[in-house]
Amino acid sequence: MREANNMQRTKKREASRLILYIFAVALLVYVTVYMPTPYIIYQPGSADEVKPMLSVQKGDPDEKGAFMMTTVSASYANLVMLVVSAFNPNAEIDKKEARLGDRSEDEYAAEQVYLMSDSQSSAMEAAYHEANVPYSIVPQYLFIFSTPEGDEARKHFKPGDRLSEVDGKPVTDNAALTNLLKTKKAGDQVTVKLIRDGRTLEEKVKLIELRDKDTNRTRPGLGVTIATMQKVVSKDPGLQVNFQNTRVGGPSAGLMFTMEIYNQLTDGDLTKGYQVAGTGTIDKEGNVGPIGGVQHKIVAADRKHAEIFFVPKDNYAEAKAKADKIKTGMKLVPVEKLEDAIAYMENLRVKS
Repeated sequence: MREANNMQRTKKREASRLILYIFAVALLVYVTVYMPTPYIIYQPGSADEVKPMLSVQKGDPDEKGAFMMTTVSASYANLVMLVVSAFNPNAEIDKKEARLGDRSEDEYAAEQVYLMSDSQSSAMEAAYHEANVPYSIVPQYLFIFSTPEGDEARKHFKPGDRLSEVDGKPVTDNAALTNLLKTKKAGDQVTVKLIRDGRTLEEKVKLIELRDKDTNRTRPGLGVTIATMQKVVSKDPGLQVNFQNTRVGGPSAGLMFTMEIYNQLTDGDLTKGYQVAGTGTIDKEGNVGPIGGVQHKIVAADRKHAEIFFVPKDNYAEAKAKADKIKTGMKLVPVEKLEDAIAYMENLRVKS
């Protein structure tokens, strides 16, 4: 009897130790892997060929080399990543709040989607202008960034939603929405049609009172921050540029998008057989603007064996310092305008 009791107590102790062990392991995994931290880690991302990302039906597809866009990898850090990154010379640790500001992660992600779309539109405009291709701008739909005006908006909208109709009437831009709502007042209910993750939704939304910061006047509104998504349409359908899903966000691929579009719109191979990486925002006039994380993009391009790297003039000093540090053989070319990059390529000899 005593032996049976001892065996039972032993089994209970072993079971308790097993439970404690499992709990300790689970806690350790949570703390090191799943527990959020207030930090974000930036590292070199990728250097990807732009050609597969877009097409021009009647464009010149001949390309012996490649134009490549470069990215920065940004990861919300766990404890393990923080420890590993401390020993990585190409990793940069920063506070989340420095990136997000007063935005949520979803709002930041939605903003990056919009900036990428805007970058593509600007690249098309700049390339069409440089190649003397007539085009027009067609508004498509309203894109929702955030819901800063309180709980009513957050019940119905999410960052990244596409707003296509209000009360059965299409709203393709801010002016159309303002005109539609001007006959209504705060408290009125409207039916909105949204596209979210490929699904079409209808929501009944009560309008709230918004105050214009400049005029101090009030007006009825949905309580969301929105922007117009537009399409750049070539007068010649055969020269229409169509983008694939790039699966990255932000505006910094603008210059390299423009170089690839211009290459397809014009005769000959502008790459001259070289592997050409780069970064920089673009506007419709072809001005190249500075970007963040250029030191990471230099590393990404070097890893893909790029031979030339176009860098905005304002980022050149930082890019040069990193290029010297990693002893890359890439030629760094500072540019202020699209014409600078095109002229540089045109003056190169064809790579043998």
